[in-house]
Amino acid sequence: MIKASDFVKGGVPLGIAIGVGATVVAAAFIPILPALAKAARPTVRAAIKSGIVLSGKAQELIAETNEQLEDIFAEAKDELARESEIVQQAESAEYRETSAHKGNV
Repeated sequence: MIKASDFVKGGVPLGIAIGVGATVVAAAFIPILPALAKAARPTVRAAIKSGIVLSGKAQELIAETNEQLEDIFAEAKDELARESEIVQQAESAEYRETSAHKGNV
């Protein structure tokens, strides 16, 4: 046989109370929804406009950063080419000196 204490232990009264409360709140809230939507429209529109402006600024920042990184990359590449050229010239001069020295011996 089912006892009343089984319902209380299982949380049934709490579930019923939550359901009734949600129904009451929904019944009171649903008629207000159109007015809330109308009132919230300017705020939502302003938030969307801010998002669009922020997105444009972010795109500009990314483009500038990308351009600066490309410049730095090109400068580093040029420096490596110059350093490599200097090393090759030094090695070739050293080779000529060694060859000339061997020829004199």
